Amino acid sequence: MRPDDRELLRLARDGDAEAFGRFFRAYNGVVLAFLRRRITGPEIAADLMCETFAKALVVVHDHSRELPPAPVAWLLTIARYELIDSVRRGRVADSTRRRLGLERVELADSDIAAVEDAAADEALLAQVRAALPADQFQALSARVIDGRGYADIAGELECSESVVRKRVSRAVARLRVEREESR
Repeated sequence: MRPDDRELLRLARDGDAEAFGRFFRAYNGVVLAFLRRRITGPEIAADLMCETFAKALVVVHDHSRELPPAPVAWLLTIARYELIDSVRRGRVADSTRRRLGLERVELADSDIAAVEDAAADEALLAQVRAALPADQFQALSARVIDGRGYADIAGELECSESVVRKRVSRAVARLRVEREESR
């Protein structure tokens, strides 16, 4: 989780439309990749992604609900339910998106390629996750994917910077061995 995700949602709840826009830009690729790996068409994944964010926006503006403690997990849960509902109905719902007056996303060829690349990246990430112990994956992901500093990661994991450095080092070494063995 990025340190500012809950803050972005809180700002969006307070009327800052750009805050939700930043949240959307940070995670629309994650949601698209998540959905694309589970369905056949990138266009359908884009429609589901739009409905996912529309539903998230409704929840964010509902002051009777608490903001989620883990925004990305919450967002992927919404996406999962949207996917399940669309399979059950045989089509992607767009009622929330239309009710909010949001436009349907039209994908250009470059957008479709980006969705496919994101799905491939997620598949690679799943392989890396499976190859590493959880503590090493968490440290490696925070350092390499999120680009966070060792001190920041150490604070979150409640360990020393040297422990984080060692976990990242071990993860890289292990992945190097996995790659050599698969050749």
